Amino acid sequence: MRTLALAVALVLCVPAVAAAETNSTEPPPPADRFFSYDRPATYGVHIGRTEVPVRDGSHLACDVHRPAGVDGQPAPGRFPAIVYDYNAYDQLEALGEAARYYVTRGYVAAVCNARGSGDSPGHLDPFSAQEQRDNYDLIEWLGTRPWTNGRVGQMGVSYGGHSSVLVAVNKPPHLAAIIPVDAISDWYENTIYRGGIYSPRIRAWQQSTAPDTLVTYAQHPLYDDFWRERSVKARWRDLDVPTLQIAGWYDRYRDGMVANYQARKENVWLVAGPWQHGMPAGQYADIGTGGFLAWWDRWLGGRRAPLPAKKITSFETPAGGWRQYDDWPAASTHTSRLALGADGRLVPGAGRPFTASFAVNTEPAPGTPDERLVFATGTLRHDLVLAGGIEASVRATFSATDGNLAVVLSDLAPDGTTTRITQGWLKASHRNGHERLAPVRPGVTYDLPVHVWPTHYRVEAGHRLQVTVSSDDYPEIDSDAPAGRVTITRGTVAVTTF
Repeated sequence: MRTLALAVALVLCVPAVAAAETNSTEPPPPADRFFSYDRPATYGVHIGRTEVPVRDGSHLACDVHRPAGVDGQPAPGRFPAIVYDYNAYDQLEALGEAARYYVTRGYVAAVCNARGSGDSPGHLDPFSAQEQRDNYDLIEWLGTRPWTNGRVGQMGVSYGGHSSVLVAVNKPPHLAAIIPVDAISDWYENTIYRGGIYSPRIRAWQQSTAPDTLVTYAQHPLYDDFWRERSVKARWRDLDVPTLQIAGWYDRYRDGMVANYQARKENVWLVAGPWQHGMPAGQYADIGTGGFLAWWDRWLGGRRAPLPAKKITSFETPAGGWRQYDDWPAASTHTSRLALGADGRLVPGAGRPFTASFAVNTEPAPGTPDERLVFATGTLRHDLVLAGGIEASVRATFSATDGNLAVVLSDLAPDGTTTRITQGWLKASHRNGHERLAPVRPGVTYDLPVHVWPTHYRVEAGHRLQVTVSSDDYPEIDSDAPAGRVTITRGTVAVTTF
C-alpha cells in the first residue's frame, strides 16, 4: 500500500502545465565543474536494520548503510552521514539502493520510516511538529555514533524534501547541510490551499498516505498555528545551513523554492530545471549526480569540492538551455506591466477601465467560453523571455458573497495551440491574507492581488502571450466558487523579463 501511495503522490503532484516536448537530443549540461564533479567508489556497503530511539520513548525503523571493506563488514573510521529521503512511504530497500552511490564513496546513509509508517510505530501526521522532532532526534543520534564524523546532511524529494527543510529550521546541532528536491516553503500555500482555495490534486495522496488529514486539513481553512507548525516560511530566519535546492519549472513547488532562495540568499543555492515532479534523474536535461556529491563532499566530507559557479542555475524552458545568474531575478531583468483591455488585447502600461464579465458555475457547462475572459498580446516581433515572479492585479465585482479568481499565462502559437506557462489563484475573501476572511459584498468592487508562480520561459517571436481570467481551474483548485457572475473593470499583469 505504501508503494502505491508513493506512486499516486508522484502522479498527482505533476501540475497541469505542458512540459517541453523533447527530442532525442539532450541539451548540454551546465558548463560548471560543480555538475561534472566525481570520484570513484572505494567501499562496499554494509546494511543493518536499526531502531533509532526518539525522545518520547518510541523509535524509528531504519536501515543504516555503512561503507564496508572487502569482507562486507563496516569499514573502520568515522564517516560523514546522510539522512536519505525521510518519508512515510516504507520503501527502505529502494531508497537504500538509491543511496548506494554515496555509501560507496564514504558516506553513512540512514534510510528510515517516519513515525506511523512501515515498522515505525505511532500515528502518521505528515510534517507535524512531532514528525520534525523525530527527524531532529534521528539526526542527533546519527551525528553522535562512533562511526560518523559528527557532520550530517539530509536530502530527499517531495515528502523527503519537505522533511529536509522543516528539520533544518529546527536547527539540530549536527545538521551541516541539506539538499531538498521539490520542497515547500509553506505546506498551506504551496499544496493545500492555493490562494485560499483547496487543491483537489492532493486528495488522492491524502487518502492513500494520511487519511486523517482529509478531516484535519478541512478543519483549518484559514492560516493558523496548525499551518505555521508545518511551514518553513514562518521560520525562514532559522534556515541557516547551506542549502542546495533542486526545483523543476514544471513542478508544483517551484514557487516555494524560489521564495526560500529569496528569503535566505546568503546560504541557499537554487538549481531549476525543465522538470516535472520528482528527481531530475531520467528526465530531460538530467544534471546527473556530480553536483550532489560535490555538495556533500564540500560541507560534510571536508574535501575541496566546488560550489556552483553562480547562486542560480536555471534552464530556460521549454528548450533554451542552461543559464547561470548571480541572483534571481537576474540583475539584467526588468519588470513591466501588461494591461487587460476590453477588446481582449493585452497591452503595455496601466490600461484603462473597461467592463467585461464571465459566468461562474452556471449553465452552460463549466469550461465554456462564457466562463472565462481571454486576453492576448499582438504577435511578438522578438522573443520574450519571462524570468522571475509575476503578479496580477484584478479589479472585480462579484454577484455572490465570495468568489475565486484563476489567472493563467499561456504561450499562444501561430496555429492557435496554447501551452500553459504558469498560473495563480485567489479566493476573494482571502484578498487581505489567509489568516482571516475579508467580507465580499455583492456588487462592491474590490482590487484583488493574484500571485502567479514564477517561471523561466521563452515565448518565441511570431507567438503571442495569452492571459486567461476565470473562476475555475480544476484540478488545480476546487470548483467551489458560488454561482453567479464576475465583472472585471480593470486588470494588469506585472511580468519580469530580460
